[in-house]
Amino acid sequence: MKTKIAKLRKAKKLSQEELALAVGVTRQTISSIEVGKYTASLPLAFKIAHYFGLSIEEVFDFSEYVN
Repeated sequence: MKTKIAKLRKAKKLSQEELALAVGVTRQTISSIEVGKYTASLPLAFKIAHYFGLSIEEVFDFSEYVN
């Protein structure tokens, strides 16, 4: 799944580690989500979106799941 996490994180000058600590996961989890190797759970997606003050749809691209 494509996300805007890396772009949002870099705009706020955050490291993967800093974002991971803020949302309660490991740096490896953030890295895996950013490169599309892992899809965030709904609770984690909500935490990440909420951290950036955005909706889940503004952070995660669900277009591949829509007909």
